[in-house]
Amino acid sequence: MDERLHPPTWKTLLAFGIIYFVWGSTFLFIRVGVREVPPLLLAAIRFFVAGAVLYGWTRARGERAPKGREWLAVTILAFMIFVVDYGLLFWAEQRVASGIAAVILATIPVFMTLSEILVLRTQKLTARLGIGLLIGIAGVGVLMSRSLDLGGVPIDRVGALALIVAAMSWSVASVLTRKLPLPAAKTTSSGAQMLVGGVLLTIAAGAFGELRGFDPSRVSWGAWEALAYLIVAGSIVGYTAYVWLIHHESPTKVGTYAYVNPLVAVVLGYFFGGEGLGLRTMAGTICVLLSVIVITTAPAKRTVVPVAAEDAA
Repeated sequence: MDERLHPPTWKTLLAFGIIYFVWGSTFLFIRVGVREVPPLLLAAIRFFVAGAVLYGWTRARGERAPKGREWLAVTILAFMIFVVDYGLLFWAEQRVASGIAAVILATIPVFMTLSEILVLRTQKLTARLGIGLLIGIAGVGVLMSRSLDLGGVPIDRVGALALIVAAMSWSVASVLTRKLPLPAAKTTSSGAQMLVGGVLLTIAAGAFGELRGFDPSRVSWGAWEALAYLIVAGSIVGYTAYVWLIHHESPTKVGTYAYVNPLVAVVLGYFFGGEGLGLRTMAGTICVLLSVIVITTAPAKRTVVPVAAEDAA
């Protein structure tokens, strides 16, 4: 049996386990890291190192480097995905629990669908999509509402707004991925985006004064270990598993990580991060995930999410 066409079951299960649980756990490790390292700087180190490794690996394998117009496209996506999306995620996790951050970012398919309906006009607003959109919006509303008596404290509105903008930026980047001239090799494109994203995040960290007065010697080993986990497990191993899966499994199956990651993040945040798991969190999470399932399983043309990294987080 040709393993390239029919890989062993254990390899498939391992790869799914990585994108389900490793990617789901990255939200908690981000929260651990931003307690001691400035958020943009933490993101910059993560993606610069991971991008350098992935891009260097693709070049060592003989993949061609991006050309002029491709570098421009890579830079545009790197800004939207890493500076805006991940930069806001890392910043928001100083104010919002890691599980809640994962749930709000799970609304990305909601914003993607809205852009397809209103901007690209590649989808029509069906009753099913309309219901899915309303459920997703209601889920975020439950998490933020100060009038609903659901117990627990509503999430920080500024942090929630930052996460919504992050989700919207990722959604726009997803649309642009289909329009921009990117390198044909997915690993080369994603490695280059991470690398450029790391450089842009470093510039942003400097512009916002994060480098001023930062003393690495005062950062605990726990925070550095969290960063190492984000680089190695979250970005390098997680992305490799994802790329392997999309060559061996259907996009629908691989895309199920979007449902599982928020659940993993909420559970880990509760057991290991001391985060609340009250009625408000459960109701909001159920609404958002139900919305994602309704929208992503609709029988219509779907936009491919650029996992240039994550990587979901």
